Amino acid sequence: MNKLIGFTHASAELHEDIMTCQMCAPHLPLAPKPIIQFNPAARILIAGQAPGLRAHQSGRPFDDASGDRLRDWLGLSPAQFYDPQLLAILPMGFCYPGKGPSGDNPPYKECATTWRRPLLKQLSQLSLTLVIGQYALAYHVGAHKGSLTEQVRQQALDETTLILPHPSPRNNIWLKKNPWFELEILPALKQKVQLAISV
Repeated sequence: MNKLIGFTHASAELHEDIMTCQMCAPHLPLAPKPIIQFNPAARILIAGQAPGLRAHQSGRPFDDASGDRLRDWLGLSPAQFYDPQLLAILPMGFCYPGKGPSGDNPPYKECATTWRRPLLKQLSQLSLTLVIGQYALAYHVGAHKGSLTEQVRQQALDETTLILPHPSPRNNIWLKKNPWFELEILPALKQKVQLAISV
């Protein structure tokens, strides 16, 4: 299969196990449908929260207005964004978790506990990790001080990890209140993305 170009036996087996996973079925509002983009050759990892309903319906991550904005932030075309040999897209939960009181429910912890470590072990070519949202922040960065806004602005991490606000239209107010994000962070982000995919 075309999508398995560059896979080792171990990574192909892992991918198949994830795509047929039923672990969280009793808790999900819809049938399990893991939505990930994965190839061991990927240069960039996008670590988000969980797929939304649109992504569940289409089978493609960030297949909505959030994805349009994220692709613009990164300076990538849809073809580049959906090339698994360039970008791995691995949310903290792989299946749509359903609606909560304010937005979608949190991702189920069992997903990251079971699959994240073996997946990350396969991504040996990564040069940039983009962390989106509090659940990915807690996993990839650990305990942190200050608000997400402070973390985004300070970017007090090494050169290979960047923290981003969620690109959802729900964050329009945040973006208006924090114009420095587009003025200061996005130009540097685009440069890092281009450097990562050109190596």
